[in-house]
Amino acid sequence: MSTPPQQQNPAAPAPHWQHPEGAYTSPIPVTRTHLGHALTSEWTKIKSVRSTMWTIGVFLALVIGIGLLVSAQTTGMDYEDAPYTIPAFFGLVLGQLCLITLGVLVISSEYGTGMIRTTLTASPARWRVLAAKFIIFFALAYVVSAFAIGFVGLVTAGMYGDASSVPWLGSVFKGALYVSLLGVLALAVGAMLRHSAGAITAMLGVVLVPSILPAFLMISPSTQRVGEVMMDYAAPNALAKIFALDTEGTGGPQLVFLIIVTGAAVAGAFTLLDRRDV
Repeated sequence: MSTPPQQQNPAAPAPHWQHPEGAYTSPIPVTRTHLGHALTSEWTKIKSVRSTMWTIGVFLALVIGIGLLVSAQTTGMDYEDAPYTIPAFFGLVLGQLCLITLGVLVISSEYGTGMIRTTLTASPARWRVLAAKFIIFFALAYVVSAFAIGFVGLVTAGMYGDASSVPWLGSVFKGALYVSLLGVLALAVGAMLRHSAGAITAMLGVVLVPSILPAFLMISPSTQRVGEVMMDYAAPNALAKIFALDTEGTGGPQLVFLIIVTGAAVAGAFTLLDRRDV
């Protein structure tokens, strides 16, 4: 005689377990993130890539090397009404391109490799990442620039003694500030364009076009004034005023103009970073 199949009871719902408060404590300390963490991260990144060492090395070689070569070809009479940092100007005209390139690569290289996704995943506060990049890069560029210009000034002063009574520390700080702001502007352009070649080309246009185009604009009387103003605010002429090679002005208006342009570009970079996908 067959036995009827046994009916299975439906599974009872699993009991709702609650962990007692304070039952588990993570061995990993949990701290609230802040800008200091982002600064540490960006400093680690910028000092660990080879592009930084190459661009900074070439910058120092150009500014110090060309500066000392020019200084060796001068005499004490050349500094009667000029600061001892004038030889650094000639190397700085070329060296500024190194800081522009580095400024672009600080952010565009992460977009090129896709590592920006990892960066923004680790730090969802995008403004904090970009702010850290600006701060670290500006500090590095300014310190390196001031060192290079000051070193050339010290060597030149040692070579020619008391030939000049013109103060030259101002040109160290203002010259370093000018080229560092150009680098920050390049970083902002790189953040907006997200492409290394495109951003570097755009910045080369910003630096070179105002130096070349006025020669054509001043041919016609109707555009002559525009050409004169553009030439006056071109990067090489602005540096010439800062280093007292041009007796008309001290470079103050040109420095203020660059601060305004850089500030606008930085604001644009922050705005686009929040509005666009990675």
